[in-house]
Amino acid sequence: MKRNFSFEAKIYKVGINPCVKVPLRITKKMSPSKGYIPVKGTINGHPFIQTLVPIRNAEYRLYVNGLMLKGSRTKNGDRATFVIKQDFAPRTVETYPFAKPLKRRLDEEDLFPKFKQLTPSRQKEVLKYLNYLKTDEALTRNIEKVINGLKKKTGNNWFVK
Repeated sequence: MKRNFSFEAKIYKVGINPCVKVPLRITKKMSPSKGYIPVKGTINGHPFIQTLVPIRNAEYRLYVNGLMLKGSRTKNGDRATFVIKQDFAPRTVETYPFAKPLKRRLDEEDLFPKFKQLTPSRQKEVLKYLNYLKTDEALTRNIEKVINGLKKKTGNNWFVK
């Protein structure tokens, strides 16, 4: 079903992650895949592609990432208007223009295998963040942050923007 659903919700944090609860009236009309529901939509008119995450004995949760907050001009505690629909398109990892310099630095430091050990979502988060940078200086500086983080990595939360 490719129907649009609209709802308003208050952005709140779970740990350090902003999110909203998606009403059951909406998610009951969608078809989860392994429990998750891929969606695309808008937050206050700003487009996004995201995945609804199941929460035991509660509504699905939609995490509101930094790009969504910035694009919608919202912050934690704000109410926002969401329009979502289930996204049936296959999810693929995009090719990023900076992938070669990152790969070269990872290879130089013999850290590419360690980078590949990160969860796919963490790898994608790092790549998306680096793709968002505007200058070569910022890209170089942040690639070094990735390298340093991988050198002293003690968990999956080492990369802080």
